[in-house]
Amino acid sequence: MSAALSISSRRYRETVLTRFGQLLWFSHAILLPVLAVIFALLHPLESHAQPAAFVTPNEMGAGSLLLQATQAGQYVEAPRLATDVDIDVNGPTARAVLTQAFENPSDKWVEALYVFPLPEDSAVYSLKMIVGNRVVVADIKEKQAARAVYEQARRQGKKAALVEQQRPNVFTNTVTNIGPHEKIVVQIEYQQAVRLADGRFSLRVPLVVAPRYSPQDASAITQHADLKAGWGRTENSPSRNSGDTPVSTPLMAPGSNRANAVTLKINLNAGFPIDDVKSLYHPVKIDRLNDTARRIVLDGDTTADRDFVLEWNAIASDVPSVGLFREHVGKDDYVLAYVTPSAVTTPQKAGREVVFVIDNSGSMGGTSIEQARASLDYALSRLEPNDRFNVIRFDNTMTKFFPDSVMATADNITAARRFVTGLEAAGGTEMLPPLHAALDDSHQAGGLRQVVFLTDGEVNNEQQLLDAIAVSRGRSRIFMVGIGSAPNTYLMSRAAELGRGSFTHIGSVAEVNERMRALFDKLENPAVTDVAAVFPEKNVSLSPSLLPDIYHGEPLVLAARMGKAEGTLTISGMVGDRPWTISLPLDQASNAKGISKIWARRQIDDAEVNLTLGKITQADADKRILQLALEHHLVTRLTSLVAVDAKPLRPANTPLTQADIPLRLPAGWDYKNLLGIGTTRDANADAKRHQAADKSRGADGDADIEAISAPASANVPLPQTATPATLLILQGLFALLLGASLLACASRRSKA
Repeated sequence: MSAALSISSRRYRETVLTRFGQLLWFSHAILLPVLAVIFALLHPLESHAQPAAFVTPNEMGAGSLLLQATQAGQYVEAPRLATDVDIDVNGPTARAVLTQAFENPSDKWVEALYVFPLPEDSAVYSLKMIVGNRVVVADIKEKQAARAVYEQARRQGKKAALVEQQRPNVFTNTVTNIGPHEKIVVQIEYQQAVRLADGRFSLRVPLVVAPRYSPQDASAITQHADLKAGWGRTENSPSRNSGDTPVSTPLMAPGSNRANAVTLKINLNAGFPIDDVKSLYHPVKIDRLNDTARRIVLDGDTTADRDFVLEWNAIASDVPSVGLFREHVGKDDYVLAYVTPSAVTTPQKAGREVVFVIDNSGSMGGTSIEQARASLDYALSRLEPNDRFNVIRFDNTMTKFFPDSVMATADNITAARRFVTGLEAAGGTEMLPPLHAALDDSHQAGGLRQVVFLTDGEVNNEQQLLDAIAVSRGRSRIFMVGIGSAPNTYLMSRAAELGRGSFTHIGSVAEVNERMRALFDKLENPAVTDVAAVFPEKNVSLSPSLLPDIYHGEPLVLAARMGKAEGTLTISGMVGDRPWTISLPLDQASNAKGISKIWARRQIDDAEVNLTLGKITQADADKRILQLALEHHLVTRLTSLVAVDAKPLRPANTPLTQADIPLRLPAGWDYKNLLGIGTTRDANADAKRHQAADKSRGADGDADIEAISAPASANVPLPQTATPATLLILQGLFALLLGASLLACASRRSKA
């Protein structure tokens, strides 16, 4: 009896253990692998909402603090507390103090890289860094020397700051040995001139740099031969450094509640009775101080996702047409002159040719393409019957609507407007081929030729484009129309300068008619040509060195250095067949601050322009730029601001650490269209799509479709899958097979 009970008890225990083992096997061999497969399939969809964690300096746009990561050359952005912009406008000049406060929330010591956009004509001359209770003031040095001083301070545990120029409108500030939980205040000071155009004064404060497209390398390959006894080898010839290093922005996922808050105030002292002051794109509060002065403050915190633009007008009865200001520094006087010629109603002569170029790449998605289409449609409606015209559209492909320019007949204009209406934003931004096509006038006769280029200019190959304009501009005049909330104004302004035209910005659809009407006033009225400036003194250093044509509503702006500002400045030119002259008494110039730095900045720009035009060598340009920068304490591509605290604070062998924050896209950009830039697209398919956009061609036949086999790479670090989904699926399938094998073995044992 006891033996039977023992056997029964043993069988019961075996049964329980068998059931427990089967349950355990089911959980490991069936349930967990299935869950692993499901997780692997679902997790990539979730991870797409997370932006890339690591960034590099050139990938940053708006003012940001980047902390050195453990991986060489990689950084992670730190939390930002606040950004404040304080600007004093006095007559023709503006002095800005850009202040950004940061905090190191960690228990570690950090090294930080701070990236910020500034106006393309800004003269950056001062840096103050407050870390904890210490103030670090920077000095100017050659770039390599400044970097060496900074690196030595970094190794020694000393606090140090280094400001470098990445582009004329993009700067970086590196700060090292920031202690745990220390607060940092960064102050950058710069000077710029107020812009005057079409009777309006304006000031732009850039708050974001948009992601930029990196085109294919289409630069010329130049070789030289080394021959001995008739035979030899060829080697690539050295070429000028273009400075076109990539600049792109890591994207913030749509729907994120993160923001880059900005506060801004402007003390405006115009120097004449003001009629109207307005902020074009941001809500502001305006306090009237007197007839000539206003105080402007942003109405609440603003996200740093578009440029701030302020405009003001003089009262109608007192609109200034000339301005003359001076500053005495050292032994010299510096003069800044504004001269606007009287309006001339003489129409242009017959024979004008206008080539319109429109950018419909992915970065133009959202409201930008609407602004561009509306602008071009307006421009086409303003053509006269005796005009000739053509339309070129481009992304990473290009379409010439007509094989060559055609007469502006009603049928041709209607066909072109229909073609423009059907354009959609997609693809990369290959600007060089359409630029060459627009400047090609080999099939045309002489006469006035104008190129109107509508784009946001968000590309990395600025110098390549500027070089192309310098070489191929011929008789063409280039008029750049910047589209969107944060266009590349450096490229636009420099291209218009080299192309002997002008730059117009359209930031909203509501501005299209007003801005395009002003542009056509320039296109349809004769410019003042053969402009010359004569000073009473011989040794005057004048900027610009090559005086431009003066268009309707655009002033001539001169900056000069001389021994003593006295006597008469005479400016002359030709308006059609009529001579034009104006005289300015230099001793009546009003005093103003900052003119010397504006003059130096423009002299540096002149050196860069003359280098692009091939008038001076790289060595001569570098020598001139370095001399000006060191004399006037300016940051350039050859000089940097560096400051070192004398007291070592970071303990030896203490590592540096990191934090992070993402960035927003510029206002109006379409996230989905921008994602399309990062994918490989069929150039021929793009060409066919654009060909289909126009169902009926003009009278001169089919459009010339030119497919450009360019990779549509935007160099934008888009969100990537963070989980090895394929590996997890394989692991799950392997676990399923292993479980099935265990089940088979268990079945055979139970039968035995």
